[in-house]
Amino acid sequence: MDISNGSVLITGGAGGFGGATARRLAKLGAKVVIADLADERGEALAAEIGHGAAYVRTDIMSEDSIVAAVKAATDLAPLRAVVIAHGGPPAPDKGGRTIGRDGSRVSIAHFSHIVNVYLCSAYLVSSVAAQAMAGNDPLDSNQRGVIINTASIAGFEGTPGQVAYGAAKGGIISMALNLARDLAPLGIRSMAVAPGTFYTFAYAAMGEDKARETYGPMVLNPKRMGDPEEYAMLAQQIVENDFLNGTTIRLDGGQRF
Repeated sequence: MDISNGSVLITGGAGGFGGATARRLAKLGAKVVIADLADERGEALAAEIGHGAAYVRTDIMSEDSIVAAVKAATDLAPLRAVVIAHGGPPAPDKGGRTIGRDGSRVSIAHFSHIVNVYLCSAYLVSSVAAQAMAGNDPLDSNQRGVIINTASIAGFEGTPGQVAYGAAKGGIISMALNLARDLAPLGIRSMAVAPGTFYTFAYAAMGEDKARETYGPMVLNPKRMGDPEEYAMLAQQIVENDFLNGTTIRLDGGQRF
């Protein structure tokens, strides 16, 4: 799909996956809207990208905020692609194994929060964006847009302590095909990417060297953590290749838990 005369919305756009994808899709000629709460990083990235890129402060837990971000994109140009790569606020209490060593269980508040952050908000962004895309004039390819969600290999086979996160990401995996079926009559595609272990801002507190030494050996080949640019490369291919639809692509170097 040609997005050179369109706009792209990226939630979590100031993060590792989002930032790399914003830079890459802007090079295709799209006007990129970076939706995030990291004001300093988001504004700096928009200035770096140029070409009409904009940072829009966006709370993914707020429907009004997401609607405003989509409108900011459609005000620039027809919305042709949305990449959903956000995280979210921390849970109200601790997670871990369903029943911990002290005999306490993970609360429903924790479980619900994780599902809201990683699944419900992703559906909200997808549906609001799809509604905007449905009003686009179709391109010569008869396509109006594409939605890319971010799953995780935890949605396929999680590790102990990942029940809530795995359930949320499993929902993203399921949603990819169901969304594709719902949106096919409108010429809108739906895909998901399931990353393995990537070095993003989430590991900043741990320190880059320690993170890479700890998690790199877990990857089958190459023996290193993924680079956000590799996520962005796949996102670009999904945007450009109209025959990629309704599925989740693992991007994990062969890693299995």
